Amino acid sequence: MTVHAPIHPTARRALTVRLATPRGFCAGVDRAIQIVERAIEKFGAPVYVRHEIVHNRHVVERLKGMGAVFVKELDECPDDRPVVFSAHGVPKSVPATARAREMVYLDATCPLVSKVHVEAERHHAAGCHIILIGHAGHPEVVGTMGQLPAGAITLVETAADAEAFQRPGDAPLAYATQTTLSVDDTSEILAVLKRRFPELPDPHKEDICYATTNRQEAVKRLGEGCDLVLVIGSANSSNSVRLVEVALRAGARDARLVDDATQVDWSWLDGVTTLGITAGASAPERLIQDLIDAVRARFDADVIEDAGERETVAFKLPRLLTA
Repeated sequence: MTVHAPIHPTARRALTVRLATPRGFCAGVDRAIQIVERAIEKFGAPVYVRHEIVHNRHVVERLKGMGAVFVKELDECPDDRPVVFSAHGVPKSVPATARAREMVYLDATCPLVSKVHVEAERHHAAGCHIILIGHAGHPEVVGTMGQLPAGAITLVETAADAEAFQRPGDAPLAYATQTTLSVDDTSEILAVLKRRFPELPDPHKEDICYATTNRQEAVKRLGEGCDLVLVIGSANSSNSVRLVEVALRAGARDARLVDDATQVDWSWLDGVTTLGITAGASAPERLIQDLIDAVRARFDADVIEDAGERETVAFKLPRLLTA
């Protein structure tokens, strides 16, 4: 239940607000949303989207208002309307079915997720059994596992899973990771796998996508000096949920995930002198500004933007939309 504190403009207490940098949309999310918008402009409504284009309720509702129809599976789409595949990626069978039905389709898979798919195929072609570090049922994991035949990939979710994993026969091993994981959790799992299977390659910084890494590093800085960290993002957004965990591990007294400013229970700020604010990679900047406005309405807020990584990455749109 949301509790709305009374606003007393003449009796507002001081509050330091630190904004994480970077925060909010990453290049892959921005590209995916643009693909849906441009498809609606080019082909008219409706344009179908298989699964949520990104995991954010506000983004999905706005695109619905423009003419996007979100479905779970391809068989819910008519043959004569365009369909967009979500940023999380899809199993190979999905575009294959779309081609067989002669559908117009646009693949909004984040290029960094596509990179994981390519690496998984390369490892498989080299005869390796692949360990995929990720969360069961997440669309990105479903998509990655769907690039290869059944049994070619084993999913490992925790360090305990890594301890229990058994090599299939004498196959050489390789690993891949879901792009939105906690960097620290992934390192812990990889440490177990490396101890048990020393031939595994050392982890690379880019195994977790740059945007996830940058946002987690920014939140670590917030957690070290904030009483409360508010993360704007939807509950089904893996990278947003991880930001809450990272903030708590870094030392924040409390950290909460909220869809938007209306979900803030203002009693959370009792005794708080320094508030940290960030947003997951699929959360629009306007939600952050709405939260800042709500804070300023209740407190004498000094808003400070933290120094952090400045992101300049941009991904190209599909040729079908730019021709």
